[in-house]
Amino acid sequence: MTSTAPRTRFWSSFGPGLLWAAAAIGVSHLVQSTRAGATGGFALCGVILLALILKYPFFEYGPRYAAATGTSLVEGYRRLGRWAVWVYLLITVSTCLFVQTAVVMLTAFLIQFAFGLDWPLPWIAAVLIALCGTVLWLGRFKGLDVVVKVIMALLAISTLAAALISLPRADFSTLALWPDSIGETIPFAFVLALAGWMPSAIDISVWSSLWTLAKDESSGVRSSVHTAQLDFQIGYVGTAALAFGFVTLGAGVMFGSGESFSAAGGAFSTQLIDLYSQTLGAWMRPIVLVAVLTTMVSTTLTVVDGFPRGIERAVANLRMNGDHTNPAPTAGRAYWTSVTVLAVATVLVLVFFIGNLTTMVDFATIVSFLTAPALGYLNLRAVTAEEVPEKYRPGRGMVALSWLGLAVLTGFGVVYLGMLF
Repeated sequence: MTSTAPRTRFWSSFGPGLLWAAAAIGVSHLVQSTRAGATGGFALCGVILLALILKYPFFEYGPRYAAATGTSLVEGYRRLGRWAVWVYLLITVSTCLFVQTAVVMLTAFLIQFAFGLDWPLPWIAAVLIALCGTVLWLGRFKGLDVVVKVIMALLAISTLAAALISLPRADFSTLALWPDSIGETIPFAFVLALAGWMPSAIDISVWSSLWTLAKDESSGVRSSVHTAQLDFQIGYVGTAALAFGFVTLGAGVMFGSGESFSAAGGAFSTQLIDLYSQTLGAWMRPIVLVAVLTTMVSTTLTVVDGFPRGIERAVANLRMNGDHTNPAPTAGRAYWTSVTVLAVATVLVLVFFIGNLTTMVDFATIVSFLTAPALGYLNLRAVTAEEVPEKYRPGRGMVALSWLGLAVLTGFGVVYLGMLF
């Protein structure tokens, strides 16, 4: 790795934070945040803000650990013990299919709607995943990096413009730090589902650490801890802003109208585009359609890459003895095997489970919420371990926020399980 001036180093290392944002801004924003605004106006803004604050440390630890140690969080788990790698791998394997299916399902419905295709949804999903695989095969990390940067710029401009234009229609009397209508108009399960993927599932912190290493490898420049943190914070702030932008769209156009989003994927996709069009005007419909579609395509692309990347790293660590060597961050046989298996499984699920998009999304997000404390704890243990230089470990305030986040996430999970059983 080469050494460069700070400004040059930042631009050479810039990108993993946007990849993280692309993975986060998708179903959690297009579906959950918009539903939050449509269901409760601004009543759930406090829940979103709380999730963004409490989960921040666990996401930030990914790039911090990678830049400080030159290894991924999975290596950090291995240094805690093989049990920690097994915990991560089991959580990933048990959730990856549901998450990828939810993302691919929404994207396929949007493609079907945008191009007026009468193809069966599984066919569209198969072509979509094949195209994502081709981009990853031909462009490797550099291709992923470039494509996502272009898409994220388009998404940010269109979404924030739509949110600003919809502000005059919004009823700010519903704004609250905590909704008082939970259990009445707002189901508690939806609150957990919203928080589960707000801004995303904690396991993508591992992807972030792996993308940081891949960026270093592709650019030939080693990211400093400060640079990696700044890169991540840009993506995180942008993700938070767009979350409230989607809430504003739902609150400004649908809340109090007597309408509600359909659980069927095809109908939901149509309503989503109409929501933008009503706000910006019919003349903006094609541009908005492209923005929403590319948003979900970018999320699909990062998901198709992220899960196999994490699985490959976990398997490689479980096969190793000792801490002296580390797996290379480049995608190998295990990566492409995971891509293929997940692709086939996703299409098969869509063959037998088509239609109820919101049920699939809620299930995936609640599972993510319930597993968040375990992964958050592993991230905290890894970033405060001896292999991380003391000056790069989180301070007392960040550690305290981490423990508070773990307590709150665990508490809500226990309450939800208690309600079920």
